[in-house]
Amino acid sequence: MSPDKTLHILLIEDDEVDVMNVRRAFQKNHIANPLYVAGNGLEGLEMLRNGQVPEGRRLVLLDLNLPKMNGIEFLRAVRADPALSATSVVVLTTSANERDKVEAYKLNVAGYLLKPVTFVNFVEVMATLNKYWTLVEMP
Repeated sequence: MSPDKTLHILLIEDDEVDVMNVRRAFQKNHIANPLYVAGNGLEGLEMLRNGQVPEGRRLVLLDLNLPKMNGIEFLRAVRADPALSATSVVVLTTSANERDKVEAYKLNVAGYLLKPVTFVNFVEVMATLNKYWTLVEMP
């Protein structure tokens, strides 16, 4: 993967088991993209703004149920920030709440995925997501 095609993935997730599952699913699928982890929306915003997650091709995997700043609040802040407004965000959450889904799509998420219950399904979701982002033309 050439440096200009590297997709930097920021996982905003407060559940350590889910963070571990994402890391393991990446390994199992041989996903080599750099993975950065923030425990809440405020931390994620800071990482995007201060360059901890390199600019260029970035994707945020966002849980909605977070401490300090939840996922919807994070999305509002990202969309209101001219430097971050075009950032691609995929919601990865346990919330099947229709209101959350509608609100997330109003804030231009690229997708809304429910966290799989089993690790095998988690691996499949990460493989599909990786294939999609490998094919999508991003600036």
